[in-house]
Amino acid sequence: FSWTQAAPVMSLRLLDRCCVGSEDAIVDVGAGDSTLVDALLARGHREVTVLDAAPHALDRARARLINAGQATAAASVTWETGNVLTWCPRRSYRVWHDRAVFHFLTNPADRAAYVDLAGSAVTSGGFLIVATFAIDGPTHCSGLPVARYGPNELAAEFTPYFASLTADDEQHHTPWGAEQHFTWLVLQRRT
Repeated sequence: FSWTQAAPVMSLRLLDRCCVGSEDAIVDVGAGDSTLVDALLARGHREVTVLDAAPHALDRARARLINAGQATAAASVTWETGNVLTWCPRRSYRVWHDRAVFHFLTNPADRAAYVDLAGSAVTSGGFLIVATFAIDGPTHCSGLPVARYGPNELAAEFTPYFASLTADDEQHHTPWGAEQHFTWLVLQRRT
């Protein structure tokens, strides 16, 4: 849970830069029990997909919405359990959001598969918002090695399909008080 945030401030700030409408499809890849889905629903977004490999994390997010009196909203979300590398999206998305999945892909073939999937799932002119550990960020997370990126290195990974629009960085504070430096990037799907 080192990535846990009470409010997905940076995600929402970058979404605002993308001029996304309430009817635009958004997928949150590797969402776990993130509160981004809560914030999207509160903003009136109606086409939200939440993907994670851990079904219990998705169950916690769904239960949180239901316990907050948002059962109808929770039922409107497409909850998908699966590994992003083998996932077969049933639709296209205006926005692909990934906060801290891509940096776990240390194998070049896995990164290429991820980029190809995002390239095929994001609509022409759509957006990819991705956050990874920065160059000076942790080398491991949850006992696993990670790849670290600056904005240019991260943009280069997505060059076949996406053009970089804006970069940002964040000093994330973990629930136990440690700091983790993140690189954020907003890219736009080439036509």
